[in-house]
Amino acid sequence: MSAVETLEALLQTRHSCRAFLDKPISHSDIEQIVRIAGRVPSWCNAQPWQVVVTDKADTERFRLALHAHMQKHSAAPDLRFPTSYSGEHKKRRRACGFQLYDAVGIRKGIASHRLRR
Repeated sequence: MSAVETLEALLQTRHSCRAFLDKPISHSDIEQIVRIAGRVPSWCNAQPWQVVVTDKADTERFRLALHAHMQKHSAAPDLRFPTSYSGEHKKRRRACGFQLYDAVGIRKGIASHRLRR
């Protein structure tokens, strides 16, 4: 299998996880994941990440502290989010949005119609 075919096969099997198991991950697996993730490109090649690995108790403390902070402060990303999209990027965003709404059973036009009332 060529490098391109390998990459395509990997991308074909990716998915976004929205739920997690209550099962610990080994430290060696975490180290390997972080090492591999370090090779992934970032938006505008900014590489804006900082990795902090925590156990269950520390994760809960972090979650509570982050929630408390966000109650008092608005989000301030390091890089500005795009304010508009055009051309192929706009087509892709629309297609993705329509697929998302279809997946949760919302017909095109229903949400915007309800907002206008």
